[in-house]
Amino acid sequence: MSGTENFKIVPVILSGGTGSRLWPVSRASFPKQLWPLLTNNSMLQDTALRAVGSMFTDPIIVCNNDHRFLIAEQLREIGIEKARILLEPIGRNSAPAIAAASMLVAQENPNYILWVMAADAVVQETELLIELVKEAAILAQKEKILTFGIHPTRPETGYGYIEKGQKLSEAEHAFFVKAFTEKPDYQRAVHMIESGNYLWNSGMFVFSAQTMLREMEKYTPELLSLIQIAIKNRKTDLYFERIQLEDFVNIPDISIDYAIAEKTEQMLVIAADLTWSDIGSWDGLWDISPKDKVGNVAIGNVFLENTHNSYVRSDDMVAAVSGLDDVVVVVTKDAVLVTDRRKSQEVKKIVERLITAKQKEAFAHARCYRPWGFYETLVNGHRFQVKQLVVNEGSQLSLQKHYHRSEHWVVVSGVAEVTRGNENILVKENESVYLPAGTLHRLGNPGRIPLVVIEIQSGAYLNEDDIIRIEDNYNRLN
Repeated sequence: MSGTENFKIVPVILSGGTGSRLWPVSRASFPKQLWPLLTNNSMLQDTALRAVGSMFTDPIIVCNNDHRFLIAEQLREIGIEKARILLEPIGRNSAPAIAAASMLVAQENPNYILWVMAADAVVQETELLIELVKEAAILAQKEKILTFGIHPTRPETGYGYIEKGQKLSEAEHAFFVKAFTEKPDYQRAVHMIESGNYLWNSGMFVFSAQTMLREMEKYTPELLSLIQIAIKNRKTDLYFERIQLEDFVNIPDISIDYAIAEKTEQMLVIAADLTWSDIGSWDGLWDISPKDKVGNVAIGNVFLENTHNSYVRSDDMVAAVSGLDDVVVVVTKDAVLVTDRRKSQEVKKIVERLITAKQKEAFAHARCYRPWGFYETLVNGHRFQVKQLVVNEGSQLSLQKHYHRSEHWVVVSGVAEVTRGNENILVKENESVYLPAGTLHRLGNPGRIPLVVIEIQSGAYLNEDDIIRIEDNYNRLN
């Protein structure tokens, strides 16, 4: 398209949410954007792949510290090796994240255009979306800020809305923004749909770095000043760019809608006729998933009888549902959810109760991913627990010790390279090694296949915070 040849578009992917309405699959330790919910790729991967090509630079990913290795690995899986991954020490909503990304881009070229996307939204018509991004980018060159509004298909109460103003004469799909509306009740949503003048607020934005920074200087100067300090003081950590907690803790927690979009005079909306969803609930996922002839979505080890218009998923044991309609049943290794599909927005309230009750299942899975692979709790008893460790080829755990627990490692598959005090030991399949409490030790995989180890822990205190790291390949020292 004419006008897009002389600049680059920088994809900026915001990956900070936890997706609690999709519990028990989505949890803080492994949120919905990292799961393959609709395709073979995770939602993050599908989002990144929309912006691959000569028109785009390598992406900027803004995420939290806990997900950094998962995100880096998922990007490598789809061939994106040079992403800039900016780590926030704590969540501070979309405005600080967008300000930080704009500053990074402006340091290279303030005229570059940013395309900001959430990592957890689905768009099915990618080619049409790219054409709309090109249209938005041309307007962004003229110091406009573009958001994307989706033509609504139902009175959805889980989305914000944008009221269209006058059409922009020089663009096919662009309108002035008359007003933003927060998530409405059902009757209000019906009224807005019937008026034909409202769009769902997708949360996508297109603008130049210098335009956004100028508008932030005008409307949120305190936030901008604090972000400038945070970006200046950021540290490089392996292939991550880490913002320091002391520079971020006092930054206002505010969305880009409140900070800029509702105030700026440069705001336009692209009216997009796209199949889009932020998959904010199990009902939303059911709505856009392929269904059988009676409206069911069945994933995994699932058996249905006389069941209609339901979403049933099992990642582990057999899930059998009989004689129910409009339900959601989700089974993981350590939790089961059963809810009315039409009330699945209320799952967030269950998660809040689990957090109050200090149930670890509220925020963590039985399988916990680490940069070297993962571990999974198999048995948790009094003064002992059993875990499965899977170590990627060529990877090592940290050199560490524990004050309160002893460990016994049994190699199930592969070859383990074990450091135990001053010893270096090769442990093969069906062999084992014992590590008394207080012993300096390390587990590595020198082979070419994944190393599978059963770890038996015993002691008075078995929590993960009883790890004293001495050396670590991933800069995770205490």
